[in-house]
Amino acid sequence: MDDNTLSIVKRTVLNVLKYISLVFFAFVAILPLVSVLITALKDDEEYATTNVMALPQHLNFANFAKAFTTANMGRAFINSTIILIVVLLVSTLIGTQLAYVLNRFKFRGNTLIRNLFLFATFLPGIAMQVSVYEIMTKLNLINHLYGYIIMMCGTDIISIYVYIQYFENIPTELDESGIMDGASYFRIYRSIMLPLLKPAIVTSCILKGVGTYNEYYCANLYLQDKTRLATVATSLYTFVGPLGSQYNMICAGVIISLLPALLVFITCQKQIYSGLTTGAVKG
Repeated sequence: MDDNTLSIVKRTVLNVLKYISLVFFAFVAILPLVSVLITALKDDEEYATTNVMALPQHLNFANFAKAFTTANMGRAFINSTIILIVVLLVSTLIGTQLAYVLNRFKFRGNTLIRNLFLFATFLPGIAMQVSVYEIMTKLNLINHLYGYIIMMCGTDIISIYVYIQYFENIPTELDESGIMDGASYFRIYRSIMLPLLKPAIVTSCILKGVGTYNEYYCANLYLQDKTRLATVATSLYTFVGPLGSQYNMICAGVIISLLPALLVFITCQKQIYSGLTTGAVKG
């Protein structure tokens, strides 16, 4: 076997292995969603007597309407939307401005601040909940939507480093030309830097948005009025009780909660892919 034939065989084997791995991981990713959809279409009796992958005898779409009304998911979607919009706007403004200062201004303590942010990433959030809860109680922010929003607006450490790395690739000559034209630092940030940070902002908003939308622990802890302050994640807890859980209703609620995210992804997938790839490559 000559070298050319051997190269072709190796390339073919690698391609076959590549596609086998892609099919396998796609199957692993899709299987839970298929199981959730099948369970959501079963009534209580059929769910109790069949396994999770057994196809339903009759498609019970009434579960979706019941889950939506019983869990008050309309109010939950409104609350989650308000939280998501405010948190993304505030955290983006704080994160980009902080990264701009840390990258463009050299001052005593700059390195210390960066190291402190890096150190904060190693602290598990659950370990600090006792202190956070005490602070929230003292400030009377528990069981208020604005209190939960203020807590969630804490800038994500990963996003700060994404912004800093992106700033590293923006030449300082742009700042200098703006200063020569009489622009203030804030004007340079708003008119020059912020538009150039669009890919990094998209990347950070995806990471922060997914975490905020799916966040359950803090929402359940600080938003205690589940009838008025429920989020999409906590609303599904309606079907969990001491005598058992209605998993077919929970699965129906999960499918409903996935629809807005799926709609956003389908509508903005070009911008999402562009932001993720550009934001990941920079730096």
